[in-house]
Amino acid sequence: MLYQLYESQRAMLSPFSEFASASSKLYSHPLSPFAHTPLATRVSAGLDLMHRLAKEYEKPEFGITTVKVGGIDVAVQEQVALEKPFCRLLRFKRFTDDSDLLTRMKDQPTVLVVAPLSGHHSTLLRETVRQLLVDHKVFITDWTDARMVPPEEGPFHLDDYVAYVQDFIRHVGPEVNVMSVCQPTVPVLAAISLLASNGEFTPRTMTMMGGPIDARKSPTAVNNLAMNKSYEWFENNVIYRVPMNYPGGGRRVYPGFLQHTGFIAMNPDRHLKSHYDYFMDLMRGEDESAEFHRSFYDEYNAVLDMPAEYYLDTIHTVFQDYSLVNGTWEVNGQLVRPQDIKTTALLTIEGELDDISGAGQTRAAHDLCSGIPSTRQFHYDVMGAGHYGIFSGRRWREDCYPVVRDFIAKFQDDQPAAAKRRSRTAASAKNAPARTTAKVAAPKRTR
Repeated sequence: MLYQLYESQRAMLSPFSEFASASSKLYSHPLSPFAHTPLATRVSAGLDLMHRLAKEYEKPEFGITTVKVGGIDVAVQEQVALEKPFCRLLRFKRFTDDSDLLTRMKDQPTVLVVAPLSGHHSTLLRETVRQLLVDHKVFITDWTDARMVPPEEGPFHLDDYVAYVQDFIRHVGPEVNVMSVCQPTVPVLAAISLLASNGEFTPRTMTMMGGPIDARKSPTAVNNLAMNKSYEWFENNVIYRVPMNYPGGGRRVYPGFLQHTGFIAMNPDRHLKSHYDYFMDLMRGEDESAEFHRSFYDEYNAVLDMPAEYYLDTIHTVFQDYSLVNGTWEVNGQLVRPQDIKTTALLTIEGELDDISGAGQTRAAHDLCSGIPSTRQFHYDVMGAGHYGIFSGRRWREDCYPVVRDFIAKFQDDQPAAAKRRSRTAASAKNAPARTTAKVAAPKRTR
């Protein structure tokens, strides 16, 4: 019933939002007589803010059309490499007429970015993708809003998430390097563990950033909520059916608007101040600051519904039973054994000020992956960075990304013999010769 009430409220606010937007322009357009009346700037700014508070936020676009590679502008085209009911695998393919640059780009490492399915769209990682494209070929998972998936497609469990990641790794091929950001660190580690247990090729590297591998360590407010409420409480209080005006009408979901409310509730004062600052920026005519606010909240306020089965499985497996670290997690009847991973290099990254995944939660992957030699395991703390700072913003670009780039480059031609044989076998099946790139120094293991 709550979902239907939310939809009714949204429908009622939509005309008001459009009216506020039009009225704001009426008091700001230089050709409008109202723009020259007393308090016009204040009225326009207030109406603009009302419009943004009441509007519905659609899924943003990645909008990555060019990127500089070696100082040269390179065209980027977004392509769908593989499509499944609950997710699309996107590739950002780069194009250039410079033959030397094209040759260099073909030899660059391939990265599969596994975006979180935790309320926001994968476009939240736009900056991550843009920076990676400078030195890599990039794929990313683009999860589908569950309310847009017809019920006849069936349920989507955490086990299905793991299976999707495995299929995406197989599709990209043995040269893949996997990067998981936040929530997917757990299912990604499970997917790679199962590949290793079954004797399939595993990625050359896996980079895990700010995820709850072991949610018992330094629990945050997010962890505490999941730990202190029972499974039944979540099932009875946060799961609703999608209204019938969507393709997924009738599907059980954890609604995006509830997740968004939780995000806001974590830092209400910060958001109130941000909106007040936006109002003042409009008053002062500081267009650059106002545009930054709009860009951030266009992304932050765009949320998606999660399949109920997947959400409840995650609560149970990751935050209540700690099945991965306890060694009891079974995916489709097979035990998840991270210790079976032997050849994939591991880098874990944590933000010093992360209030979503606490200190030590991601680093716990090293203890689980005991089969990986210590010379292939690295950890990096991003000093002064919160959760979002490890994959976007200045600290991502200046501090974190160089470590990720050097780590990936280090292990492109540094696979043990067994891994190389599996790579050659898989490459032969695809009628494509395996390629290698030059070695560079490993990232520092400090901080």
